[in-house]
Order: sequence, then C-alpha cells, then structure tokens
Amino acid sequence: MAEQTAYGAKPRQTVSQHIVEFVSDAGEGAQTAGQCLGTVSAKMGNGIWTVEIIPAEVEPPRRSRAGASGNRVRIGSGNVTNAGDQADLVVAFNEQVLYSRFDVGAMRNGTVILLDNKWETVDDPAIRKDFADAVADFRNRGADIRFVPIEAETKKIVADPRHGKNIWSLGMVCAIYDRDLKLAEFEITRKFAKKSQALVDSNLRLLHAGYDWAAQNLDLRYSIPAHRAPEPQIVVNGNIAIALGIMAAGIEVCSMYPITPATSISHYLADAFPRMGCVVHQAEDEISAIGFAIGASFAGKTPVTITSGPGFALKNEFMALAVMAELPLVVVVVQRGGPSTGLPTRVEQGDLLSALYAQPGDAPKIVMAPSTHEECFHYIITARKLAETFRTPVIVLSDANLATGQQPIPRPKPNPAWFAPPIDLSDWDENVPPFDWDETTGLSQRPVPGQKNGNYIVTGLAHDKFGHVAYESRINEMALAARSKKIATLQHALKPPVIHGDPNGGELLVVGWGSPRGAIEEAVDTLRATGLNVSSITLKFLSPLEPGLKEIFSKFKHILCIEMNYSDPASFGDARRYSQLCTILRAHTLCDIDCWSHVPGIPLTPKDIEKAILDHVDKTRL
Repeated sequence: MAEQTAYGAKPRQTVSQHIVEFVSDAGEGAQTAGQCLGTVSAKMGNGIWTVEIIPAEVEPPRRSRAGASGNRVRIGSGNVTNAGDQADLVVAFNEQVLYSRFDVGAMRNGTVILLDNKWETVDDPAIRKDFADAVADFRNRGADIRFVPIEAETKKIVADPRHGKNIWSLGMVCAIYDRDLKLAEFEITRKFAKKSQALVDSNLRLLHAGYDWAAQNLDLRYSIPAHRAPEPQIVVNGNIAIALGIMAAGIEVCSMYPITPATSISHYLADAFPRMGCVVHQAEDEISAIGFAIGASFAGKTPVTITSGPGFALKNEFMALAVMAELPLVVVVVQRGGPSTGLPTRVEQGDLLSALYAQPGDAPKIVMAPSTHEECFHYIITARKLAETFRTPVIVLSDANLATGQQPIPRPKPNPAWFAPPIDLSDWDENVPPFDWDETTGLSQRPVPGQKNGNYIVTGLAHDKFGHVAYESRINEMALAARSKKIATLQHALKPPVIHGDPNGGELLVVGWGSPRGAIEEAVDTLRATGLNVSSITLKFLSPLEPGLKEIFSKFKHILCIEMNYSDPASFGDARRYSQLCTILRAHTLCDIDCWSHVPGIPLTPKDIEKAILDHVDKTRL
C-alpha cells in the first residue's frame, strides 16, 4: 500500500484550474459522479466543461479497455471553453479501464491516479498479476498511483458496491477540491428522489463517508477559486440546450427516431412538450420521422426533426423534397464518428459535406454550426426564423462533444420575439402563385392549405410558380435560380466573422467551426503570448458562408483549417484529400488554404492544436 499522510497536515493549494476524471466499467456510475461534480462546481461559480467517456457497446466486457466509462470534468476559476489537455487527477475503479485513457493521451507525467486496491487481493491470481503489472507500467509512464479502498469502504454502507462506489468517490473528490457538500447533497437528492427515500439516504451516507475518508487519509488539498457570473446561470449539456431552444422558438412538433448521441433531446422534449400542448412523434424509422415533419410543415407548422449521421443519410431523399417544395423545416444533426455506424459514442465533424451536397441535383439549404452550449440554444431560435423566412430546411450541425458535455450558460430570459407567430389563416389572394419568387431575392410568401384559396400543389418534380410540373427548360432554370438566390440573399444579411487575435492580420489564421472553437482559441492565446502572430476565426454559417472571407484571408500570410474529420497529409501530392471545410473554402475563395485535421474520437486538445500550428509555421518558414 502507498504511504498515506493525514489530510489536515498539508495546507490547501490554490490552482486556477484542474482536470478530474472518473473512469470505471460501464454501469458503475462514473458518468453520474462526474456530472454531479461538474454541476456542483458550476453552482459554486466555477467554469466547467465535461466530456462523457462512453463505450461503443451497450454491455462491454468488464475490466477491459473497450469497456471504459466515465466523465472528464475541467474546473476553472473563470470561463472554461473546452475539455483541456491531460488530467490532473483520475479516480479509477480498476486498472484496465485506465489503459484506455493512457491510449488517448489523457494522462501526463505526474497525473495523480486514485486506484481501487481491491484487485491486489482478489482470489484470481491472473487478475492480481494484471493489476501489479499495470501499476508498474503506469508508474513507469510517470503516473502518481495512490491506492484507495473504494470498494471496501463502499461495502460498509451498501451491499452491492457497484451501486455506490461512484457516490463514495464523489465525496472523496469533494473533499480534495473543497466542494460544497450541501450542493452535492442537493444533486444526489434530486437524482434519486423519484426512486426511494432509502436510496437517497444511503447515497448521502456514501457521499459523507467518502468525504470523511479523504479528509483523514489523503494529503491532496486543492482550492479552485470561483468568480460568480454577474447574471444567473444554468448548467446544461448541448442536447438539453437544443431542447430548451426548441421550446423557446415556439416549435410545436418534433418528429424523430432515437439515435446516439441525439436521443436525449427527444427524452427531454417528451417530458416537457405535452405540458405545453406540443407533440413529440417517435416514428418507426428515420425516413418516417422526416416525412411526418414535412407533412406538419405543409400544414403550417415549422417542425424539427433530430438525428445523427446514419439517420441523416436516410433522411436525404425527403430533405430534397423539402428543398423542392420550399417547406420550412429545422433539422438537428448531432455528429458522431462515421462512416456507416462508425463510432456511435465518439465525436467527429464528418457530416458537413453530407449536409451540403447529399441530395440529388442542386439543393441549396441553410447550414449552421453552434460552437458553444449557449449557441446550441440560440441557434435553434434563429433556425426556425430562417426556415420560415426563406421557406427552406435549416440544418443545425452539433456534435457529440457539445451534446453530452456540460457547461454553465446565462439563464435565458424568455423573449416574445423568439416565438413563432400564429399561422395566418386570412384569405389567400388567388392571383398570387404559391411560389411567387421575387426576381431579386428568390423569396415568396408561404400559403397554408387551411387558408381560403390556400390549397396548392406540392410535388417533388420540378415545377413553375403555380406548382405545376415544369416541362420547359426555361422554367426549370428559373426555379433553380430562385432557390439559389434565397441563399445569396441571406449571405448579404450576415456579418463577417470576428477575428480572435489581431484584426489587422498576421502570419497565420486558423479557421474552425463547431465545438473545437474553445480549444483553438485557447491554443491561439497561448501562442500569441509567446510572440507568434497567429489568430483564428470560427465560422457559424456554412451555407451560405459568412461574407468577407477573402478579404480577411488576404490579411494573413497563411490560412490553416483545423477540424475533426479526415484529410490526407501533404505528402499525398496531387491525390491529397483536404478536410471538409478546407475543401469548401478553397473552392469558394480560390485561396491556397491548408488543413490539419484529426479524428481521434475525442475532442481536440489545446496542446494538439498548438503543436499543429507550430508545425505548420515551421513548414511555411522553410
């Protein structure tokens, strides 16, 4: 056993931020422990960012790298915008799940690992040997291993330690980081109150037991000062923020088929929507889900359908119909690893080209990408308005990093301007065609079949202004131009992206989109502090692209796209494949734009991005 020092013998060390991980076999509650730690810390006024560690299988084998489950919690004194680099402290219920964290570079030299010591004395000699070998390996890699009797202490309170180790460990970490036990008690009570009071009571005892054990036996004492935000905050993950945005937008119909990692949006809505007189329709498959949504749109509502990559692939034929019929529709795509079933529990940004070009023919639509949890909320409100104004589908590309990670955001203050206006059922002017495309903007009014004279023909075939099938090339080209003009009209209304760094230009501009924003900006800030003239922009609209890009790019010597999708290295020569946004920007601006992309299945870290930037700068200076 490792030597232990009385907890009170060492003064508390103040740090500006720390990264804590809980990691266990699936089903042992490490995700719950991390979520609770993050929520408690946020309510104390700390900035947080959490990342769920989720195995790909529903019931993976125990004591295996593939079965690692848990949560990473980055806690800071100020605003935290990403999951950070290597962990400072890890609580592990067995040594095998730790290997998965070493494999993805989550540990640094000196990471403190609080490891359950039960495996030292189990009856199986093979397991004892695996444990001893792993501990020696981890120490050779620079880890600071501390043995903790997690299971033994848990069994003093509950008979089945698999249903208690997480809360005992949470108490231990609360003691280490001086977390508010009253807040932790509240979170535990809220989580288990619907099950039974006895369960609440046993978990509260576990929390205090872990706290007291750490106070008596560990010399780890940290304080992360909190700076409370000037306005009320809520702690949400990106999926819940999207669900709240759907309700705030006044969207009344959600039609979807469950798919990881998007499903929790519909779970939240299924609980809240009926109380608002709204409908969540769980269809028999992805195709039916979007078909139902399109029918609701034709009837005058602006619905939302929610999916991830494989489901979006199935929706594409109906997506093309929504474009052709000019029916407002909000489509939320929570990206995960691909292709096919791919990495269902891991993050990737691989669906951009699919969102833009997967439909047959020319099918322009609006595509947006939130980069923060707050944007997940507000972009849905914007998406509904844009869908109705431009009579087109609007795709909101989130990803698994945003979907499952928690962050405090300002509590939204309801605004009547967010809500959908009532459907206009006044008489439709029968002299106005249902597709009365404006020659300049491509826009037209939206008739609703419930209006007098509002009935009109909807078809997937090319059509004229009256919805009649178009047999003449002139009419087909006029309709194509009108749909394209709508996207151009929106672009004229957008503002150029804001430069993070030097607005006057410099040596290198990093271009990103979506959830890597926080890690990119942190890396840029770190490198700027060393004297490197590097800046970044994050694109929020991907169709249409925000205006002024070519002018912004001209201020910098070099442009580098950083994304979480696959690209070939420069050594591939003319056969090289560029990352997805890079491909689009090269075509749009005709600028020489390079890329660095990475698909580790986990969020990009600031350190990885720093290295990519430095490598690119060194290469371009040769």
